[in-house]
Amino acid sequence: MKDTTLCYIERGGKWLLMLRNKKENDLNEGKWIGVGGKCEPGETPEQCVRRETFEETGLTLGELHFYGIIHFRSDTWEDEEMYLYSSCDFTGQPKEQCSEGTLAWIPKEKVLELPIWQGDRLFLKKMLDGELSIEMTLVYRGDELVEWY
Repeated sequence: MKDTTLCYIERGGKWLLMLRNKKENDLNEGKWIGVGGKCEPGETPEQCVRRETFEETGLTLGELHFYGIIHFRSDTWEDEEMYLYSSCDFTGQPKEQCSEGTLAWIPKEKVLELPIWQGDRLFLKKMLDGELSIEMTLVYRGDELVEWY
């Protein structure tokens, strides 16, 4: 099982998202996601989300909101515990180029219209509805969401 982080950075009613379109063998290829990644050995989820955000975007995060853990279970991919964050407190300017995908500020009301994972729709809807604590388990068979609770 791996520990990962995901952060939705907000500015002016928009989230900074990444269209995953640059890495080979990327399970997120063609999907829009927040920024984040895999925790390194000995690294806390908060340290990870700060490091990954800086590496991917060039932004330094200030205050974070931690929503909770999204538990991913899959018959294809390694099981994952994803620590979900958001922040509207950051310094710097987003990178012009990211090695993992294309960064763009997307109006929050348009996010659910993008190509995103079925399970992401569930927790993103909760975030958009103003829920401050989110924990759920998402079970995938291949790329299909087959169960959630």
